[in-house]
Amino acid sequence: MISNRIKEFRAKYDMKQEELAKLVGVRRETIGNLEKGRYNPSLVLAWKIAKVFNVTIEDIFTVEDD
Repeated sequence: MISNRIKEFRAKYDMKQEELAKLVGVRRETIGNLEKGRYNPSLVLAWKIAKVFNVTIEDIFTVEDD
């Protein structure tokens, strides 16, 4: 399972799901599903999200043991 801190980073930057989605080239629903843990991102998408917030992938995404 991959957990993430996308919502936390969006709040820090006062960014809506739709804005982040546009910046990384996905639909707003994809960002919502990522935040709720319903979807695991590709490596490329994880990298794009981290780049938007100027942090490492590991700062946003964490792999948890089931």
